[in-house]
Amino acid sequence: MNLIDYAISHARVFFGILIFIIAAGSSTYISIPKEAVPDVNIPIIYVSLSQKGISANDSERLLVKPIEDEVKTVEGIKEIRSTAYTGGGNVLLEFDAGFDADKAMDDIREKVDRAKGDLPNEADEPTVNEVNISAFPIILISLSGNLPDRTLQDLAENLQDEIETIPSVLEAKIGGKRNEQV
Repeated sequence: MNLIDYAISHARVFFGILIFIIAAGSSTYISIPKEAVPDVNIPIIYVSLSQKGISANDSERLLVKPIEDEVKTVEGIKEIRSTAYTGGGNVLLEFDAGFDADKAMDDIREKVDRAKGDLPNEADEPTVNEVNISAFPIILISLSGNLPDRTLQDLAENLQDEIETIPSVLEAKIGGKRNEQV
């Protein structure tokens, strides 16, 4: 007896299983929180270092290396990536998933404070920051309609100007704008 014959002969059992699966799925769907822009905890902390006039090689040796040496002992670090450039450097610390962000920030700040004594006196104060997607609020507006492209573009530019006048808005961009050539 194959599966189809068995399902037909035991239709009530399969119908009951189907109802149970639909009910469980509906219940789960309703109970799962849904957000347009969820607060995602990214396991990355970065340290920014700067000093006016320092070369990339000196930045690596005098700014980045002392911080790297100190923070590498912090528990839970998965990877350390550093960049040295003229005028400063960055140390990017990636943690294991599920890390305690507050504890990690405290530990990194403590290690950076300890490493300050090894930095040049002319170096600016190092800053420790957590990568947080929620700190970048975004709204997307789409314009479409039965209007000529030029009219839609003018509307988009006017809307951009209006949005940029709002004090808490940092920037407004237009995507898909056609550049006219003469």
